[in-house]
Amino acid sequence: MRPVGSKYLLEEPLGRGATGTVWRARQRETAGAEAAVAGQPGETVAIKVLKEELANDADVVMRFLRERSVLLRLTHPNIVRTRDLVVEGELLALVMDLVDGPDLHRYLRENGPFSPVAASLLTAQIADALAASHADGVVHRDLKPANVLLKQDDAGMHPMLTDFGIARLADSPGLTRTHEFVGTPAYVAPESAEGRPQTSAVDVYGAGILLYELVTGRPPFAGGSALEVLHQHLSSEPRRPSTVPDPLWTVIERCLRKNPDERPSAENLARGLRAVAEGIGVHANSAQIAAAEGVGALLAPDPRPAQVPDAPGAADPTQVLPSNAAATNPANAAAYDPNAATSVMQQQPGGAADPTAVLPPVPQDPPQQQAMPDAWGNQLRAARDRNEQTQVQQYIDPDQDPLRRRRPQRQVARPQQEPRRPQQQYAPQAQPQQQPQRYAPQAPQQQQYAPPQPPPQQARPPREPRQRSANPMKIPGLGCLKGCLFMVVMLFVVSWLVWEFTPLQDWIGTGKGYWAQLSDWFSTVTGWIGDLGSSGGSGGA
Repeated sequence: MRPVGSKYLLEEPLGRGATGTVWRARQRETAGAEAAVAGQPGETVAIKVLKEELANDADVVMRFLRERSVLLRLTHPNIVRTRDLVVEGELLALVMDLVDGPDLHRYLRENGPFSPVAASLLTAQIADALAASHADGVVHRDLKPANVLLKQDDAGMHPMLTDFGIARLADSPGLTRTHEFVGTPAYVAPESAEGRPQTSAVDVYGAGILLYELVTGRPPFAGGSALEVLHQHLSSEPRRPSTVPDPLWTVIERCLRKNPDERPSAENLARGLRAVAEGIGVHANSAQIAAAEGVGALLAPDPRPAQVPDAPGAADPTQVLPSNAAATNPANAAAYDPNAATSVMQQQPGGAADPTAVLPPVPQDPPQQQAMPDAWGNQLRAARDRNEQTQVQQYIDPDQDPLRRRRPQRQVARPQQEPRRPQQQYAPQAQPQQQPQRYAPQAPQQQQYAPPQPPPQQARPPREPRQRSANPMKIPGLGCLKGCLFMVVMLFVVSWLVWEFTPLQDWIGTGKGYWAQLSDWFSTVTGWIGDLGSSGGSGGA
């Protein structure tokens, strides 16, 4: 258990939100006169501890203390009462009544949408709470189902509006520099999103979105980002569901007007919703139905809406303490205005230097300093040079990829073509000889990677159609049979020539042998040569 101040002890967390954590706490002793409710020792309460970024902001602490009386006096049957405010070091906490029940967001997700009559009556009670706060000059500015607690008793279920003033405390100069508005994107009014002056009409716009979500189960505007949702709040119109009756849609459409001057006041909104609930019920009579159909006449705008004290992000004027002359001399005391803004000191006569002068302005473009050579710089430059030479490859055909070339296969002979020139496969572009560069500090430039140009491809000659034989039938062994027949014919021709032009027939007729015929041929040739020699010798004599 963690103590908060001297009167309260934190027991267990009940929920966590955008501005803080709600704890179940117990009161240790009776609160003093500064609290709205003294309470009794041992009584259970709810304490909302604000986030550290809020507690550390001096402007938030000042708003917290200044609006203490406003938050403590804000009472209504449908508003969670603020009992006490605790400021202790870097801790800011609001002590409130403990409502034992779920919030409207969780109840809606677990049980589904409400009927049109139930949604109208529930929103009418919330509008009553808004009307009471607007009459006291307090604008909630963050109305959503998560900030509505459901209190269950014997009479039924009653909505209790909580977190009054939290949006006002979070709207400080130190925090709004990083946030364009205070609130939830799905429920924020268009003027809040644009940073325009805000009035109590922002709560009526949130009530219209809450009523739409009660009957449909979802807000009218949704998107993937907060910027998209805000754009729809500014330019889009909500779509009417088929389950919403005409009188109830008239109320929703009037609450969601883009112009805040056209929205009804919270008091007129509550009156119109009750008329709609009576007219669309099962047991409605003709007069109640007619009153529901003419609900537009009841939704009159507020002639004097409650103004948000400061525009989003505007700081409260700093008050100055009375001067010594006003404090010591009663005659000058009337000149002091405690609500006056901080006055600017006059310049010293004679052009004297102001003791509170600021430092000279920093030049926009400071002189560039020469980069000192170092080992890390050389490595970075070398890495950048390598990255500049890298080029992104495009998709290439697998047939032209040198890494995926298949092994050479035997192909059918084709008509000779012109020899193809070897294609240049992804050769890097020729670069001029790089000169040593000097890297002076300058604005970083984005490296550009030029994709390599594809190599020029030569036009291939058209392929001649393949000639097929007249007989497409293939007979096994037909080639060998043709060769055998050819050899037989050749042997027959050779045999016939030998038979006709050689003395083979004589050999066979005379019955001589092979060697005898050769001896006979030899003796004949020898005699013939001898005859030639003798005839030549006689002619010479």
